[in-house]
Amino acid sequence: MKIALIGAGRVASCMGPRLKEAGHTVTGVYSRTLSNAQQLAQVLDTQAFDNLESIPESDIYLTMLTDDALVRLAPAIVKGREDSLFVHTAGSVSIDVWKDAGAIRYGVLYPMQTFSKGACIDWPDVPVFVEGCNPACMDAVTKLAHDLSGNVTPLSSKGRKKLHIAAVFACNFTNRMYAISEQLLATEGVPFSVMLPLVRETARKVESIKPHDAQTGPAVRGDRKVISEHLELLKDYPEFAELYRLISIDINSDLK
Repeated sequence: MKIALIGAGRVASCMGPRLKEAGHTVTGVYSRTLSNAQQLAQVLDTQAFDNLESIPESDIYLTMLTDDALVRLAPAIVKGREDSLFVHTAGSVSIDVWKDAGAIRYGVLYPMQTFSKGACIDWPDVPVFVEGCNPACMDAVTKLAHDLSGNVTPLSSKGRKKLHIAAVFACNFTNRMYAISEQLLATEGVPFSVMLPLVRETARKVESIKPHDAQTGPAVRGDRKVISEHLELLKDYPEFAELYRLISIDINSDLK
């Protein structure tokens, strides 16, 4: 298939090479910042564009943009190409963004993974969630998803939004907790690396038991003395103290 990549950020930098490896032809890479498009286009041995009208004719226009950029640019992406297949990779944007833009054939391919430029993704294990506007489009998007991963699941736009919220809790908020931990440790000259064995073991446990059953710590034990001491130590960090208090109550409502 001839695939145009709309976007040259973290998702595109990981997905583009995987698609090329699967035998697809990347017809070009678009980015508002031409240098970003050129960087990825060089890796994929294709052309770079900062003008949507210049992108070559393709079978699929695969967008990997921020939510706001996707909604804003969708009409321009579709214009003059209405019979092509349009697919976005956003977790929180409805499939109807394509319908509203005038597309006839469209779908969603959402890889639930955190991406970083230059990072190696183990694609066969990445959960990919797909949606199509009709059975034929669903089939096309599903086939494309299987070229990325062996873990492909149909999911509606509503379900995908709930999935995205869950991913924010499991990934984004968890990473913020790491950052807070790092900041607190730095005040005592302790590197965050001391936490890595704990982080790994916590992640390992939830592969075999439910997260609820894996919960440990003073909150689940109802240890008010330790919690009070922790809050006292956090008095110079009122935002962190409030987070600590709210999460502790969420773990154990008896602590209210």
